[in-house]
Amino acid sequence: MEARTAMHDTELLGRITINPEQCGGRPCIRGMRLRVLDVLELLAAGETQEQILSDYPYLEPDDIAASLLYAARQMDHPIFAA
Repeated sequence: MEARTAMHDTELLGRITINPEQCGGRPCIRGMRLRVLDVLELLAAGETQEQILSDYPYLEPDDIAASLLYAARQMDHPIFAA
């Protein structure tokens, strides 16, 4: 991975916050009460990025990218068989 890309990924992931006193400690977007899961579910339901940004004007395109990157990183771990 190129250093510039890794730095961009770090910046994106910095938009994801986890606060045990907010949304049950689930990952949220920039400290707001909008969970990463909420964004992912909207995308899975067929909403476009443009529709999401229109419905949630306080979101930014990088928030959606951060949600996708966060989810991808959560899936990228080994599974050990017992």
